[in-house]
Amino acid sequence: MIQISHDKLKDWLKEQGLITDEQFREISDEAGRMNQDVLELLISKGFVAADFLYNFIARYFGVERASLRSRGIDQSVLLLVDEKLAQEKKAVAFAKEQDGTIDIAMEDPSDLQTIEFLEKKLNAKLRIFLASSEDLASGFSLYSHAQTEDFKKVLETSIQKSLRYHADKAEDAAKEVSIVDLVNNLLSYATYLGASDVHIEAMEQSVLVRFRIDGILHEIITIPRQIHAPVVARVKLLGALKVDEHQKPQDGRFRYQVGGSVIDVRISIIPTLYGEKIVMRLLSAAQRPLSLAELGFSENMADLVEENIKKTYGMVLVTGPTGSGKTTTLYSILNLLNRPEVNIVTIEDPIEYNIRYINQIQVNPLAGITFASGLRSILRQDPNIIMVGEIRDNETADIAVQSALTGHIVLSSLHTNDAPSTVARMLDMDIPPFLAAAVLNVAVAQRLVRKICIDCIESYELSEEFKKELKNQFEELKLPNAELPKSLYRGKGCKACHGIGYRGRLGIFEIMEINDDMRRTIASPDFTMDHVYEIAKKNGMKTMFEDGLQKAAVGVTTIEEVLRVIRE
Repeated sequence: MIQISHDKLKDWLKEQGLITDEQFREISDEAGRMNQDVLELLISKGFVAADFLYNFIARYFGVERASLRSRGIDQSVLLLVDEKLAQEKKAVAFAKEQDGTIDIAMEDPSDLQTIEFLEKKLNAKLRIFLASSEDLASGFSLYSHAQTEDFKKVLETSIQKSLRYHADKAEDAAKEVSIVDLVNNLLSYATYLGASDVHIEAMEQSVLVRFRIDGILHEIITIPRQIHAPVVARVKLLGALKVDEHQKPQDGRFRYQVGGSVIDVRISIIPTLYGEKIVMRLLSAAQRPLSLAELGFSENMADLVEENIKKTYGMVLVTGPTGSGKTTTLYSILNLLNRPEVNIVTIEDPIEYNIRYINQIQVNPLAGITFASGLRSILRQDPNIIMVGEIRDNETADIAVQSALTGHIVLSSLHTNDAPSTVARMLDMDIPPFLAAAVLNVAVAQRLVRKICIDCIESYELSEEFKKELKNQFEELKLPNAELPKSLYRGKGCKACHGIGYRGRLGIFEIMEINDDMRRTIASPDFTMDHVYEIAKKNGMKTMFEDGLQKAAVGVTTIEEVLRVIRE
């Protein structure tokens, strides 16, 4: 934990106009109650952006930020500090300068005792850098099974060892060291690259491994068919699934440690033409809810959401396709609402992140817990705020609407293409128009776009040919009046982004507030979706494309990326 005076931090935040004395006191009290770091809470509550805060802390201590994703880590230097010691001291050695000075990234640059200890242990002069949680995670992940070699070389070695082992039963082969190492190394490599999903796909002649990084699948390695069954069996053992079941889909989960990071792994296995396919979703067990600003909400959009969640009843619906970040947005809103005086209960499938002081229920059809039955039980628990992971059927929709009418704030998600379509989706689930108008407070539609890598960003002028092509695409999207900026930005590709040009993702959003005009339109006997769109635009709703175009104009993402996700 960074040792910085709360008074100094508060004074700086007040100077920047970011917080008041009362707000800082409330944050300090909540941090103590929830056993959280004040800095993390300030970021997650949206009082200050993470980069802005880390820059201040670096200046305060008179050091540079480590930014290890862009600087890179010299693995021979990394191993100068034992893994256990690095995790204990929250310090990563990442480079050696020409004069022999060793560069150390530390969570707390003021920890003189650790600095003196490392100087003696390494017998060298140290240069201290401020490490973010991302920096430490990058360093710790390299202490895993592939810490001294290239990951792909390690994977190839594991594959070759696996081919030399033969067992009559896949379950026995799954316990062989080489298979265990292969699966562990795949997870370590995926964590190091920041992948959200690992796909292991059986094909006719081989097995393909792909990682989803920033929403895009990348081919990583090909595995021989001979070791497909042991790999599947190994994953099933980790997830406590039936190893001898090959014809039915199975879902499971397990927890995995990579260096100092604990990863929750969700498993989905399905039978395909050439064998079982595995998808493992990787979720950081320690990840905190992000603030609305960190998610990509503009100040006006964040204010609109915060105003509507302060109401005493009604529904806040987040919409978009699978994988568009709806659950992450819901968790961020829950974090804003998480106060001692309210009772928050959720029903989810699955529970992706555990949030302190929020009662979270996992859907379990085998035990009779569905979204609908769970929601009925929640209503007997005296809740103030309810989150339903997803409204999938008419019964759940009806109970959720009745809950919102009877003095509860209800948060949930739907699958729609845009914010106005939320109304149509509610009516499709047999919610009467007058009820939909009465309970809906705000609808948020979103997509995730990849961010341009800040280490290799460059601007470029649009050619006339490219402008013409974009104008044609705008017309196809029925946006003929969209204006192009004079110049745009892109990433050239560098070590930090593994040559892709993108690093990280954020949302583009469309927010429709349900005001009195909109309620009258929805409840009207002459209701049409055209009227809803017309009133939404009249009330100032910015479309997702417009939000994305604005982000592209300031160098956050690219116009190609915005068009890609809008078309999905």
